Amino acid sequence: MEKEEIFDYVKEKFDTEPDKYPDYAVLRHDGSGKWYGLIMNVPRIKLDFTKKGSDEILDLKCDPALNSLLGSHQGILPAYHMNTKHWITIVLDSPFHETDAPTTPG
Repeated sequence: MEKEEIFDYVKEKFDTEPDKYPDYAVLRHDGSGKWYGLIMNVPRIKLDFTKKGSDEILDLKCDPALNSLLGSHQGILPAYHMNTKHWITIVLDSPFHETDAPTTPG
């Protein structure tokens, strides 16, 4: 999944426009302005990968019960840079598919 696909998905499902910055993009709830997603590039070493380079990731807020279920999917990790109880990290260049995505933003 590419970040532009994510932007299209959240626009269609949640009527969300990302706040885009040079190095990252923030997804916010319309009413409260609270974050429910963050797209950024991180060094692979930060994700416990042994390969060099970096990966584009989506940090996604989700219910803790859903968090534990999704943790068994390849390409989904405990949150990078966020509270691991309420957030997960999805490596965008992974086998995770939008059919596995939560139907409501965290």
